[in-house]
Amino acid sequence: RVPRAGGIRPVLGRVLSQAAAWRAAWIVCVSRGLRDRLWCNARRTTVLPSGVDADVFRPIPQMEARHALGWPTDGRVVLFNAGHDPVNKRLDLAEKAVEEAARRLPGLRLEVLAGKVLPEHMPLYMNAADCLLVTSDAEGSPTVVQEALATELPVVSVSVGDVEDRLWGISPSAIATRDPEMLAEALRTVLQAGRRTNGRSRIREICSTHIADELAHLYRQVIAERQPGRAPTWSTTHF
Repeated sequence: RVPRAGGIRPVLGRVLSQAAAWRAAWIVCVSRGLRDRLWCNARRTTVLPSGVDADVFRPIPQMEARHALGWPTDGRVVLFNAGHDPVNKRLDLAEKAVEEAARRLPGLRLEVLAGKVLPEHMPLYMNAADCLLVTSDAEGSPTVVQEALATELPVVSVSVGDVEDRLWGISPSAIATRDPEMLAEALRTVLQAGRRTNGRSRIREICSTHIADELAHLYRQVIAERQPGRAPTWSTTHF
């Protein structure tokens, strides 16, 4: 495993986050895993993912998306979001897994997103690809997985953040261990299915408009509980 950056800053950040959570009137976490890291006040917590715009991230024909991006129309493509943190995202593991999978799937290639793709182009990448691969060491609720669900792009992922919850009942998709051969086998199985997923069936729970409605309801609830004239304290934090 590639070592992650250490130092006092990450530790101090976690301590300050816990202090902010202790003072908050209510806490919103993007995953159960983050909620479980709270030292206190966990019962005054709501789990809500960040959400995606279901009108922007929607299925379109794959060939249409590939033409728009200038991609070849043949061959299978595994999409990988390295962002600006390829170490934590485990680009090294993704490359090994795709290399192994390509031994039995000729023409398979890895498309790495390095944080330079314009947001308005992301739906094209999701629809042009054949599978999303997630190998991160740490995540909260990866938006890229929600975007894949909204565009019905199959996902192969390690167990990280809330990905297992998001992929429950989604087919074809898979959770695999952090091993290149196991990830490669999952990629081969998902890609050989040759179809998109039923991800849109879960769109309500990850839709940004639904998340906004839930947050508005939560604000009203907390304000109603507070004493007149006192506004609630809100904290957005990462653990």
